[in-house]
Amino acid sequence: MRNRNILFFCILSLLVTFTVVGQKEPQYTQYMYNIGSFNPAYSATVDKSEIAGLYRAQWIDIDGAPRTMRFGVNIPMSNEKNGLGFNVVNDQLGPSTQTFVDIAYSYQVQFSDDTKLSFGLDAGGSFLNIDFSKGTFENPNEPLLNESTISRFYPTIGAGAFLYADNWYTGLSIPNFLTSGIYNEEVSTVVDDKMQFNFIGGYVFDLSENLKLKPAFLLNYVNGLPLNINVSSNFLINDLFTVGASYRVDNAVSGLAGLQVSSGTFVGYSYDYNTNGLGQYNSGSHEIIFKFYLGKGGTKRDKEKNAKGKPKQIDTPRFF
Repeated sequence: MRNRNILFFCILSLLVTFTVVGQKEPQYTQYMYNIGSFNPAYSATVDKSEIAGLYRAQWIDIDGAPRTMRFGVNIPMSNEKNGLGFNVVNDQLGPSTQTFVDIAYSYQVQFSDDTKLSFGLDAGGSFLNIDFSKGTFENPNEPLLNESTISRFYPTIGAGAFLYADNWYTGLSIPNFLTSGIYNEEVSTVVDDKMQFNFIGGYVFDLSENLKLKPAFLLNYVNGLPLNINVSSNFLINDLFTVGASYRVDNAVSGLAGLQVSSGTFVGYSYDYNTNGLGQYNSGSHEIIFKFYLGKGGTKRDKEKNAKGKPKQIDTPRFF
């Protein structure tokens, strides 16, 4: 047991270094349903106002492992050009708790006959709290540990772009430009933030009238760290059931499932199994997301008349 605890703290030290120093944004497996969390341009692209809630429990059985909660709102304006977004993300890792709050604005233009391009900005802040009483440290005489808690607030400004049609999308975002020199000398010994780039994309294939396939990807890049690559593939059955799999390169494999409970409610779940050395020390990671649509739901329905003048229903699900 003692060796297990020593191993845990070694792993946790590395995780703190990677997650806090290199990866500002929390990690998501169901990123395809959570785009508004890391790309402010997304808010103008939704068909109906949506409210999303997410909870992620990472690396079960490891004390102090990451726990993430997110609440988000995306509101398209009636002119179909502007959108507003609001996000609150709470990320816990060991003795540190970081809460991100931001408000986003986006504006979209008609890029071509069937394609739109949206630009977005967000502004907010990060509330950082570190409680050194919640950990065991290799050097308890470190001067920094004399202060039992550290609480700081740091402003954030981000931007993004999102290009999409009914059956595909791609986007690029930078969650925070204010990374260099924003931490004072004391806290910089704990947190040294760096600019992160997110690149996302997906496509919807109509395999049959009742079956659709959407491959998707998310790339996270931070200078000085390996590229974080996420790829996934989901099937949508009868516009109700979603099932698929995801792979995070050199990290984890995941299973995903979702259900359109009603026209205005979607529930998604994912389970991750680590393919790296951490796999033997934890029971995987769980993530659940709820999305509520203030309208007819997450599927865009276009109606047109055929040659006889009768309405024809054409399903063109955004599926993202």
